[in-house]
Amino acid sequence: MAPKIPVIDMWAPVVPTREIMTHVGNNFPQAQLGYLRVFQKREPDLDAYRAAAPQMARDDAQILAELDAANIARALITGFDEASTAGKTFVTNECVAALAQRHPTRFIPFAGIDIMRGSQALRELEHWVRERGFRGLSLRPFMIGLPAEDRHYYPFYEKCVELGIPLSIHASANWTTSRPSDLGHPRHFDVVACDLPELKLILSHGGYPWVLEACLLAWKHPNVYLELAAHRPKYFLTPGAGWEPLLQYGQSTIADKVLYGTGAFLIGRSPTELLGEFDALPLKPTVKEKWLWKNAAALLGLSADEVTSSLKGGPAAE
Repeated sequence: MAPKIPVIDMWAPVVPTREIMTHVGNNFPQAQLGYLRVFQKREPDLDAYRAAAPQMARDDAQILAELDAANIARALITGFDEASTAGKTFVTNECVAALAQRHPTRFIPFAGIDIMRGSQALRELEHWVRERGFRGLSLRPFMIGLPAEDRHYYPFYEKCVELGIPLSIHASANWTTSRPSDLGHPRHFDVVACDLPELKLILSHGGYPWVLEACLLAWKHPNVYLELAAHRPKYFLTPGAGWEPLLQYGQSTIADKVLYGTGAFLIGRSPTELLGEFDALPLKPTVKEKWLWKNAAALLGLSADEVTSSLKGGPAAE
């Protein structure tokens, strides 16, 4: 059973709208085939995935019903654009914008930007934020092929600071067979946070398997946060799984720096199931609230009323 308190899902891609699944089916990057093997338990085959993707699509009403069932008030959705280094734009910002525009009180759009296109990409980021209402930037070093302290990133970090938006960045091992997992190691983000302390930096996937290092970064740097998506909460308690530092420091020194996300579509579990597992964790009630929505609301500048209004059936509910 999902928690009775509101939830801000801080990492919900891919949301399977019809436009997103049509695009994803035609633009699944070759480098990501390992994800199909790991998460869908089948040998990767681009042609088979292209044929299957439209069948995974859902109407908006079905998507919103899943959010309601899990008590998810808002969900972060994002574009992924690494065309220069991966050959494909996995999820376009236009697809993300379409869903966010239809349901502005339920979805938090982040932009995917191809940083290898330099100044043109910087202008695109500014466009998506200033003119289209996007709330952040999302980057994946393992698909870009460069560590986060590479100078290609820095104009985009500086633009995030200028625009006052957070950056969500992949900070974990990856399941490709062509990109080293070291690209997600927390040490790269330590350099970035030292150079740009004003940058609001969300380390996606909790830095796993380097959880202790990620926790220490969130403790060390005032603007570094840990997001936990794409991991099943029930494994946080498994001895030897490596989550012990999160359960220790996440309830004390970094209790204000942890953000929950589901990654439900990626791992093939419903948000309700994942949040039911989360609710079973032995967390202090005050900590549970922080992780599920209060920390995210503070980071995004959302009031409690803005978070809960979409769950009350009032004017803000979609």
